[in-house]
Amino acid sequence: MDKNLSNLLRWSIEHSTPSDGSQNQQQQQQQQTQPQANGTPAGPTGTSLNPEILNALFSGPSEADLMRAAMEVLTDSSTDLENKLIAFDNFEQLIESLDNANNLEPLALWTPLLSLLEHEEQEMRRMAAWCVGTAVQNNARTQERLVAMGGVPKLVGLATKEGEHHAVRRKAVYALSSAVRNCQPAMDVAAEELEKRGHGHEKHGQGEKVDAADMDAIDAVMGYLKELIKT
Repeated sequence: MDKNLSNLLRWSIEHSTPSDGSQNQQQQQQQQTQPQANGTPAGPTGTSLNPEILNALFSGPSEADLMRAAMEVLTDSSTDLENKLIAFDNFEQLIESLDNANNLEPLALWTPLLSLLEHEEQEMRRMAAWCVGTAVQNNARTQERLVAMGGVPKLVGLATKEGEHHAVRRKAVYALSSAVRNCQPAMDVAAEELEKRGHGHEKHGQGEKVDAADMDAIDAVMGYLKELIKT
C-alpha cells in the first residue's frame, strides 16, 4: 500500500469514535489538537497528518492525467498484455464522458490511439476500435477529428479485412457506425474507402451517395459489413 495512504488509514483509525459513542480519557483531555513543532496538527496519539497525506485524501490525479497515464501503459512495449488490456478498459470508461472524449485532441491522444488499430495483438486492435467508437458516438467534434486524423480508412480496413478476427471486425463496424452517423464527411470517406475495396454502393443497395442523416441507409451499410464478417 502507498505509504501516505497507509499513514492516512492509521490516522483515521486512531481518530475514529468507538461504536458505543464513548471516548477514552486521553481523547477527552485532548479534544483540542495541539500543533507539533512543525505546525502540522497532531492527533491524540501524536500521529501527524502531513501535507502528503492530506493530498492523498483530498486530491489525486485528474481524469486527463489518468487518460495520459493509460496511454503511456498502452504504448509501453515493456508492459504485458494483461496490464495493457486493463489500461484499455479504464481508458474506454474515461472517454465515455463527452468532456474526456473531447480532450483526446488537446492531450494529443488521437495519434497513439489510432496507431493501436494496427497493433500486432488482436485484443489490442479490438479495444482500440472499441475506444474509437466510444469517443465518436454522438459527438460531432470527435467525429470531425477522426476524419482529420485519417481514422476512417483504418476502420474500413479493419472491418473488411479478410482473415482478421471477427471480434475485431465487429468493433471496427461499431466504430464506423458511430463515426458516420450525422457526419457527412466521415460517411463520404467511408463510402470512398469501401468503393476502393470492392464494396461499392451497389453492393449494399444504396444510391449514388449515402446521406449521413439517413439512419436507415446507414443501417443498411453497416448491415452489409456485418454480413461480410460471417462469410
